[in-house]
Amino acid sequence: MAVILLDQITKSIALHTLASGSVHLLGPFSFTLAYNSGSSFSLLQGSTGPLMVVEVLFIGLLGYLGARSSHRWTQLALGLMLGGAIGNFLDRVFRAHHGSVVDFIASTFWPTFNVADACISAGAGIMVVVLVVDLIRGGTQSDA
Repeated sequence: MAVILLDQITKSIALHTLASGSVHLLGPFSFTLAYNSGSSFSLLQGSTGPLMVVEVLFIGLLGYLGARSSHRWTQLALGLMLGGAIGNFLDRVFRAHHGSVVDFIASTFWPTFNVADACISAGAGIMVVVLVVDLIRGGTQSDA
């Protein structure tokens, strides 16, 4: 729930404060308002309908796996990914941007993203570490 709230609050702030233009932060980083009708890294632009179906399936799978896991790091990883997926799905359904997701964290070396995207990426990274550690220990720790 914390990921969803933080994501939606930061998107609302970005919509109100960045409507008049970007804000440079430091070096290659800035806050720039953008709308993404595609998936990660702006792939599949304009495919909002099919992406929403995939998002619903992904949300269901993450919720199912999270409910079945007893490993705290797996639960954290799945929770971050689930919160991020729900945050972006809420944008597509409830914000008046034709099914697009609000992005606002920009750099010169990475596509513009948001808190939900960062949480999905962090959760995926944690899951990779959990699975590698699980493999090293003999496959008994993660419940993943």
